[in-house]
Amino acid sequence: MTAIAGIVAVVHLALAAVPRRWFDEDLMLAIGRHHLDWGAVDQPPLTPLLARLADTVAPGSPVVLAVPAVLATAGTVLLTALLVRELGGDPRAQTLAALGPGTGVAAAQFGHWLTPYTLEPALWAVIFWLLLRWTRTRDPRLLLALGPVVGVTALTRFQVMALGVAVVVAVALTGPRALLRAPAFWAGAVIALLVAAPTLAWQAANGWPQLAMADAVATENALIYGGPLVVALHGLAVAGPLTLGLAACGLAGLWRDPRWHDHRFAGVAFVLLAVAVVLTSGRHYYLLPAYPVLVAIGAVALQHRREAGRARAAWPAVTLGVVLAAGALASSVLLASPRFADALVAETVRVHRELTPGQRDRTALGANPYVYATHLDAAPPELGLPPATGSNRAYGWFAPPPEHQDRLLLVGDPGPFRPWFTGARALTTVTAPTPLGTYGGLVPESATIWLLEGRTAPWAEIRLAARDLLVVPPG
Repeated sequence: MTAIAGIVAVVHLALAAVPRRWFDEDLMLAIGRHHLDWGAVDQPPLTPLLARLADTVAPGSPVVLAVPAVLATAGTVLLTALLVRELGGDPRAQTLAALGPGTGVAAAQFGHWLTPYTLEPALWAVIFWLLLRWTRTRDPRLLLALGPVVGVTALTRFQVMALGVAVVVAVALTGPRALLRAPAFWAGAVIALLVAAPTLAWQAANGWPQLAMADAVATENALIYGGPLVVALHGLAVAGPLTLGLAACGLAGLWRDPRWHDHRFAGVAFVLLAVAVVLTSGRHYYLLPAYPVLVAIGAVALQHRREAGRARAAWPAVTLGVVLAAGALASSVLLASPRFADALVAETVRVHRELTPGQRDRTALGANPYVYATHLDAAPPELGLPPATGSNRAYGWFAPPPEHQDRLLLVGDPGPFRPWFTGARALTTVTAPTPLGTYGGLVPESATIWLLEGRTAPWAEIRLAARDLLVVPPG
C-alpha cells in the first residue's frame, strides 16, 4: 500500500510540473494573494491559506502549489488501507483497497490541483478511521480527537457538516447508540464548532452566502447536465470501477453479514448523503469523500469470501481502473490547459499598460464571470496587474475598488456593471479555445475587454446591486 501511495504521489508531482490554469485552483491562489479572510462565499479559508503559503515559499511554482493536494491524494490511498487494517483486513485486502482511490478517475484528474475538494477525501478518511477505531476500542480520546479533525475539515469544505448529521442519524437508526451517549462525542462536537467558529461567523456577517450556493449549484447543474440523474451518473463514473465495486461489496456486506452490525452506520450515512446529493442536485464530486470507508469494508468483505473459498478475481476491475485513471491523467492536462488563460492575461496586460499613468490610477480592473477574474488574479505579480474586482461568485463579496477609480477596465460580460457607467467601449477580444472548454462549456473562451467610464454610483452600492452567485445566468 505504501508503494501504491508512492506511485500516486510521484505521478501527480510529475503532472504538476506541466503548465496548467485550473480556475478553481486559480481562485484559491487569488483569494490567498488578495482577499484572504475567514471566509469567501463558498470557500472556507484553509485552502486559500495553503495557496498563499505556497506562493510565498515558491512564487509561481506550480509544483510547490500542488504539494498539499498531492499529499492529500496519496494520503487517501494510505488511509484507505489503514481503514482496512482497523477492520482486521490482511495485507492483500489492504492493497486491494488502496488501489481503489489510487485508480479513481476523479482523483487522477484533480489529484494535483490545490482545491478544497482535493483535500477533502483524506480528511473524511481520518474521521471514519477515528469512528471505526472507537467502535472497536471504545476509547473516548478518539471521540475528542474527532473535534479538531472535523473543525479543520469544516475550514476546508462545509460538506462535513452534512456528514456529521448523516452519521448521527445513521447511528440513531442502526447503532452503536453508545456513541450518542458518550460525553466525549458531544465534547468533540463542541471542539469542532469552536475550530470552525471564525468561518461560520464570517458567513453570518455576510448573509450566509453558502446557503444560497445550493440553488446556484442546482441551476448550473441543470444547464450543464440537464438533470440530477445525469449528475449522479457522472459521480459514479468518476469514482472509478474498483472503488464502485468495492463500495458495492461493502454495502452488501453491511446489509447481509452480522459481523458488520456495529459498522452499519457507515453504509446508512453513505446512503443518506447520496440521497441528499441527488435531491439537491449537488456537484458530481460531492460524494467522493464518503467512498474510502465503504471501499475498506468491501475489501475486508471480499477477504471473508476468500477465506471461505468463495472469492472472485478482482483483477478485471483493477485493470480497467488503471486504464481509466491513465486516461483521466491525460484529460487533466487538457482540462487545465493554460491556453485561454494565458492569452486572456497577456492581452489584459497589454491593454492595461497602454493606459497613461494618470488613467491607470483612475481605472479599476474587473472581470465577469469570476473564472476570468481568477485567471487575472493568479497571473504572475511581475506583470503589474492590480487585483481584479467583479460581481460574480466570491468576487461579489470582496472589498470594492477605491472610490477615486471612476473607470473600469472590464474583461468579459459588462452587463452587471453597465447600468452604473455612462459609457462603454469595446477595446479588443481574446479568443483561444482550450481542448475541453471551460466550466462545462458554459463560460465562453472568447472574452471582450471593455472600458467603462463615468461611474454614477459608489462602488459599495454597485457591489450590492450587481453581485450574483451564478456563473452563467439561465437564458
